[in-house]
Amino acid sequence: MKRQNAVFIVVTIVLVSTIALLANGPESGDWTMRKSEETGKVQFSLMQSSRGHNSQHSTAWSLSAFQGLDNTTAARHDVHFTVTRDAGKFECDGFLVNGEGAGIFHFAADPKYTQEMERLGFRGIDGEKQYEMAALDVSLQFAQAMAGEHLRGMDTEKLIEFRIFNVDSKFIHEMRDAGLPANDSARLVEFRIHGVTPEMARELRRQGYAPDEEKLVEMRIHGATPEWIAEIGKEGYPHIDLERLIEFRIHGVTPEFIEKLHGLGYVHPEPEKLVEMRIHGVTPEFIASMQAKGLKDLSVDKLVEMRIHGIE
Repeated sequence: MKRQNAVFIVVTIVLVSTIALLANGPESGDWTMRKSEETGKVQFSLMQSSRGHNSQHSTAWSLSAFQGLDNTTAARHDVHFTVTRDAGKFECDGFLVNGEGAGIFHFAADPKYTQEMERLGFRGIDGEKQYEMAALDVSLQFAQAMAGEHLRGMDTEKLIEFRIFNVDSKFIHEMRDAGLPANDSARLVEFRIHGVTPEMARELRRQGYAPDEEKLVEMRIHGATPEWIAEIGKEGYPHIDLERLIEFRIHGVTPEFIEKLHGLGYVHPEPEKLVEMRIHGVTPEFIASMQAKGLKDLSVDKLVEMRIHGIE
């Protein structure tokens, strides 16, 4: 019985060690390389499937990242190169033809990485995350820089999102220089997703507006850009309230719409009336048809009332 127990213990230890090795050992996948429009870079993609999880990372990588790569030969040739990140190392084999090709890779995680990241306050990095952070080049230097920005909600997931959406210290400081707090990690990602830029914030301030961060995102979602606001101003509506401008975008009050109304004799209706007209379908075509029937002096309220009651 003792011998059986001893054998069982040994087998258990071997199984546990094997499972640990599979969980933390090298990951494999496919890579492709294509030419990039950016000088000194290539479009490099990593495709990997592990334990039912599929992932793909594709972006422009600097040629200096590929150690041992010869991409200058036009003829087809076999290649072996290495990409070393703080999170781990990619060993790649395959072929290239005129700088483009494909192959397979093996990824080996660096065990020191998770320890250093935890020291910086970034926890919960399992094997999948470490692979992803290597592919995205979430370096220790980058993590340290982001930790130093003292951002709300900054954790491992946000650190990965920062790399995906290109939120870095330069962007954060430019947003702050433009007069924004830029201290919430989720909001910074929103800025990148929706295209809120330091230039946009500065131009709005130049036009006399001081939107908060939430309003800036809302404006970008609906397309209320400084350029569009300037066009509205040229039509006789300078410095309208931002909420009203967003309503303009939602309901289709455009510079063209306003210009056509002017041509029909409706010069500078109140902003709220413009929105009301669009909501109820008082179009320039409808007004023109009423005028053609001899109804030339209808007020905006009367036109809206006629549309509400279905008068054509």
